[in-house]
Amino acid sequence: MSVLYVVGTPIGNLNDFSPRAIETLEKVDFIAAEDTRVTLKLLNHFGIKKEMVSYFEHNKLQRGEIITNRILNGETCAIVTDAGMPCVSDPGELLIMQCEEKGIPTIVIPGPTAFASALAISGLPTGRFTFEGFLSVNKKSRKEHLESLINEERTMLFYEAPHKLSNTLKDFANYFPNRKLSIVREITKIHEEVIRTTTDKAYEDYGETGLKGEIVLVLGGKPHKEEEETYTLSDAVEMAKKLIENGEKATTASKEIASLTGFKKNEIYKELLWHILKH
Repeated sequence: MSVLYVVGTPIGNLNDFSPRAIETLEKVDFIAAEDTRVTLKLLNHFGIKKEMVSYFEHNKLQRGEIITNRILNGETCAIVTDAGMPCVSDPGELLIMQCEEKGIPTIVIPGPTAFASALAISGLPTGRFTFEGFLSVNKKSRKEHLESLINEERTMLFYEAPHKLSNTLKDFANYFPNRKLSIVREITKIHEEVIRTTTDKAYEDYGETGLKGEIVLVLGGKPHKEEEETYTLSDAVEMAKKLIENGEKATTASKEIASLTGFKKNEIYKELLWHILKH
């Protein structure tokens, strides 16, 4: 069957490459690779010999047409990226769209994904999250992106290159002050590390020195504001009266309830005395 296979590759540890993925690369007619030199090392490790074509950001439109035409003519193809799942924050998403337009079936062969792995070990809430990919290097686009996330309450995930980390940590400290932040680097590799910190502390510690390796940033969402309970002066007086019934002095009761309700101590005390004298 003429089909495009979307094949996940290891993000560091070659032992994470699944038997199904190996079998798929062995049986397809050709492989579309982000960097054929990187993929060749993977193929050689598993003893796979296969035709490869390059498919990356700057040739994706034209190369996508060639790949889909070959599939329509009866061949099968597997698309891979240098590491992880292709077509996610990746030029391959266009190839999927081209396949959809031409009625070409797509089959996924799942593999490791850096952002999901980082989220799992981040120590931050995982029930709801948003994947933001790489921040733009364009100042205007970057500013708009960051500003749009200031009130985001879900956990946010970003990819970042080591040489750009300092600027990103600076931006995080400015746009998301004192938020929880997990810096997850070198996932599945020898020097895998999770740094659980805050945006301010991360910039203080690594803003100048930076960090090496492949990095995923897991940023805590905007904290929920505790809904403040609102009280009337009558509520405050009733609360103070209950304290008095339990043996508190009127002045002490007024002071304690003032701290809970936001009313002034003298306001509560005055109203409390009026109620006491009235009865």
